[in-house]
Amino acid sequence: MEYRIQPGDTITSVTKRLGTDWDTLKNTNPAAVAKSKKTGNWIVKAGKTVSTSSSFQDILAQQTAQQAASSSSQKTASQQPTTVTQGETVHVLQKGETIWDLASKTYKVDPAEILRLNKISNPNSLQIGQQIRIPNKEKCGQEGSGEDVVASWYGKRHQGRIMANGAPFDMYGATIAHRDIAIGTAVELENPETGEKAKAVVTDRGPSASNRDVDLSYGLAKRLSLARQGVGNLKMRVL
Repeated sequence: MEYRIQPGDTITSVTKRLGTDWDTLKNTNPAAVAKSKKTGNWIVKAGKTVSTSSSFQDILAQQTAQQAASSSSQKTASQQPTTVTQGETVHVLQKGETIWDLASKTYKVDPAEILRLNKISNPNSLQIGQQIRIPNKEKCGQEGSGEDVVASWYGKRHQGRIMANGAPFDMYGATIAHRDIAIGTAVELENPETGEKAKAVVTDRGPSASNRDVDLSYGLAKRLSLARQGVGNLKMRVL
């Protein structure tokens, strides 16, 4: 996707329009970004054309269903979703629907569970009229205990740095970094040992450590009694 930067555009508006993050935009379009001589902050240059390719998580969050390959699939597309078993629903994919939309907006379940249940390795390969099995909320734990995650936190050393959503990092904000969940997604985190809960928004990509699933802001880590120990087990639920 290509876009010509307009006067007044910001890093946030450009990354949102392209469906990408700041690191990807900066690395793939070095001629279109610079540091302001006045403030020292990164800016995008008006008049420059930027482009980027979608990553897996971008495809998951923003993909558009492709045209049906045959007239029979077009016929199926007119059908309505139907419940076929006690534990799941079959949804007939309509034009413009994505796995992320079905999971977060329509059925309120974990998108990873839909991918796993349907053995989908590439969300971009879906077609109009395709039948998608949707697990119920209880089966995938979306309304129950949530997903077990290993969490760490980051703070003062990263304060003010530009996050994947184009905004500066606030170590006291209700923000988290995750490798796959779409930027802007709201989640609820719980410390199972203390019962403490906190809501947050995915604003950044990480963690860099392969044995961890999510990075919290320092403020969230304090609210969940995780700041002192540094790393711990939490429950996470997509809202």
